[in-house]
Amino acid sequence: MKKFMLLTAVVPVLFAFSYFHSSEDEEAGSKPSKIVPDFGIFENHADIGLPSIKGDVEYNAETQEYILSGSGENVWDKTDQFHFLYESIQGDFILRANLEFIGEGVDPHRKIGWIVRNNLSGNSAHVNATVHGDGLTSLQYRPTTAAETQEVKSTNVAPDVVQLERRGDTYLMSTAKFGEPFTTVKVQDIDLRNEVFVGLYISSHNPEVTEKAIFSNVRIIKPAATDFVPYEDYLGSNMEIMDVETGHRKVLFNSAHSLQAPNWVNNDRDLVYNSNGFLYRFRFDTAEVSQIESGFATNNNNDHVFSFDETLLGISHHNAGDGGASSLYLMDPEGDSLPRKITKDGVGASYLHGISPDNKTLIFTGDRNGKLDIYSIDVDTREETQLTDTKGLDDGSEYSPDGKYIYFNSNRAGKMHLWRMKADGSEPEQLTFGSNYNDWFPHISPDGKKILFISFPPDIDSGDHPFYKHCVLRVMPAEGGEPTIVGYIYGGQGSINVPSWSSDSKKVAFVTNSGCY
Repeated sequence: MKKFMLLTAVVPVLFAFSYFHSSEDEEAGSKPSKIVPDFGIFENHADIGLPSIKGDVEYNAETQEYILSGSGENVWDKTDQFHFLYESIQGDFILRANLEFIGEGVDPHRKIGWIVRNNLSGNSAHVNATVHGDGLTSLQYRPTTAAETQEVKSTNVAPDVVQLERRGDTYLMSTAKFGEPFTTVKVQDIDLRNEVFVGLYISSHNPEVTEKAIFSNVRIIKPAATDFVPYEDYLGSNMEIMDVETGHRKVLFNSAHSLQAPNWVNNDRDLVYNSNGFLYRFRFDTAEVSQIESGFATNNNNDHVFSFDETLLGISHHNAGDGGASSLYLMDPEGDSLPRKITKDGVGASYLHGISPDNKTLIFTGDRNGKLDIYSIDVDTREETQLTDTKGLDDGSEYSPDGKYIYFNSNRAGKMHLWRMKADGSEPEQLTFGSNYNDWFPHISPDGKKILFISFPPDIDSGDHPFYKHCVLRVMPAEGGEPTIVGYIYGGQGSINVPSWSSDSKKVAFVTNSGCY
């Protein structure tokens, strides 16, 4: 269950331009032609500290991966030499990437990672999150120009996911081997400029050698301000897809609007998502976006669900005639007919989460008798049946593809965890455990074998799934077992509230967030 939101923030796409011209242009007397190098989300690249061998950048726009090559004596002591792919940014930020060296390498102290600098001089004050060729991982920093470099070593060895975050004058390095939780170290009282250069770097630790590394899932994130007001202040959105087996992600598009809850539909040709009370359809083949006609239902929250056969689209619309309470409707997925109200007037707020495989029953979180429990409702008779009755919050209900089980999340045992029960509400069993996460919104893969869900940090209220948090996407067997992290994201509310698997059970769609930088 979620509130409806307005949209405010703007996320621009930033490009860097360089201009060249050919001899043919000169001979013809024409104006120089423009060549626009593509550095992805970065503005430019440079050799820092004048290494004797120039470095370079290759960007693959299809995979959104970067290959950096570079030389240089070191990133240490009072001055540095390395190759730098950078972006200008102000204020706080979160930098994250998967990374690895290419090849055996020459020096065990070759380095790759994220670096933040006041300027492009070799002796600039800086902070960098670095992984050495021998696996040593450290948060290095030069507090002032030409000062000695210092470091805080991590217990994590040879990670392939590195995150560097600035919060005022505090810098946090979080690292992990993909699939595992982050290990974090930090330094405080580092007085870099508000305007800094941030980016990926490589140093060979040998001026006569060039090393290479590949970087994927690269993100520069502008987090929410500490005083932002939920459901009033919004960040922009990235619509992403991910290969669940490899964890490789791709940003399809970004928007100034708060996009939420994508469904992967139409034989994997479309995504349907919510924004500003409306539903929109994104086409993979053309990248075109169109609004789905929903008639009077223009105040929809992000609880929309397609039936398994995709002949029905269920929505949760805030009905003005019922005091603005969220009510359940069914409609044609193409918007060719007006939505049909399923819940009765005056029963309380209802938040849709699932449609049975036979299209006869909806399951939802209902605010009834001062509690939030899971209910089913017969589509034809409109009669409700209460399926759970606990003191805690039960939410996120979804049918298994065979209709035998309903998966949901509940904090009845303290933390928010995943559960499942028989379709009639009997035999509830807990599936996730522990105190490290609050687990929400179980989504069963179409083949019925896996559960994808979002896990919020442990320091938030177990009954809340807020915006703009460090979350992880996790996968586990449908019958239970040890979850594995498949995605490290900045998001939360609206990221993956609805079923979003591709039909082959290999990919998922979700939303991440960032402000303008």
